[in-house]
Amino acid sequence: MPFSIGIVGAGQFAGSFAKLFRLHPGVSDVHVTDLLPERAERLVAAEGLAGTVSSFEELLGTDVDAVALFTQRWTHGPLAVRALRAGKHVYSAVPMAVSYEECADIVEAVKETGLTYMMGETSHYNPATVYARERIADGGFGRLFYAEGDYVHDMDLGFYDAYRYSGGERWKETASYPPLLYPTHSIGGVLGAWRTHATSVSALGVPDERGDGVFDRETSRFGNDLSNATALFEVAGGGSFRTNEFRRVGYPSHIRESRFRFFGTEGSFEQLATVSFWQDRSGVRDVSEHLKAAPSLAADDPSLAEVSPALRDAFVSGTAPVHDRARLPREFAHAPNGHEGSHHFLADDFVTAVNDGSTPTVNAWVAARYTLPGIVAHDSALRGGERLPVPDFGDAPG
Repeated sequence: MPFSIGIVGAGQFAGSFAKLFRLHPGVSDVHVTDLLPERAERLVAAEGLAGTVSSFEELLGTDVDAVALFTQRWTHGPLAVRALRAGKHVYSAVPMAVSYEECADIVEAVKETGLTYMMGETSHYNPATVYARERIADGGFGRLFYAEGDYVHDMDLGFYDAYRYSGGERWKETASYPPLLYPTHSIGGVLGAWRTHATSVSALGVPDERGDGVFDRETSRFGNDLSNATALFEVAGGGSFRTNEFRRVGYPSHIRESRFRFFGTEGSFEQLATVSFWQDRSGVRDVSEHLKAAPSLAADDPSLAEVSPALRDAFVSGTAPVHDRARLPREFAHAPNGHEGSHHFLADDFVTAVNDGSTPTVNAWVAARYTLPGIVAHDSALRGGERLPVPDFGDAPG
């Protein structure tokens, strides 16, 4: 039976999912609320949605069945818990939360309420992750023992624009958000294929030297001056993976901002900005075309009116040959997609889970495994690389 949903936060990222929720046959009405009412009104008008609600508090008092959080990244944890406790299913943009306590509160709220919680991690459906997941399933890697995940998104390629849009006059205070507290694009791409979890971590950060007031401890609301960081994780069952979270990097983030490598005893996979390779002892096979997401929108499409030019490439991708579109609703056939084809699958996962009462892919327990390692890694970096244990809430029930 179709359910209603309220979108919280009508910023640059919300529009793509507002359209998908409106198109999905499993959703009835879509409402919007934002701290800036005019943004909510513009989104409703642009996508033909049901209407606006004046505040998050008012939304929780309505009869909407679910909420989708597209607010500032450090606000997700408390908002998700409030929504769950108010009887709403929750779809949350990344990250899940910014502390162990917030992650634990979400897991506990899901256990107690029985409601659906899902974190919309795009890397779970990154073509490289999907491909590695398939090769692990068919035994192609042999024993997987090492992986790498990079989220190499330079501040000059979109983030300055995004923080100015969302932060107003005091945007520099939040543009210093610690890279390792936004870890799910890199960690999720690794663990979305390799079904294990991190058990310990050692991380190092690089203090910023731009001198423009961003990543400045005196300005930062997070007291953060690290713009680049690297973390090495130990995993359950043996092995390790490394992630890079880079915000000052000479790299074409607009071409591919997340990239991955996997190494096993029988085969390996490596990815760069424009190419991807499968390798084993017999040689190398270029699998780039199999993982390439075809464009689904022109960069000047009206649907992208609220998206800054530097971020538009993330929103115009279709799906790649490696993606299985057979499970998606036909209404998505010509809908805009994004982040290398992931948006359609994430929206459908959430809607299906709510309607079927099933456990979504990136449920609260998986979301914690994608998020908590980065939280601990940031602590490790502040301690000069001290190796720290990574807590784990276990597998999702059932």
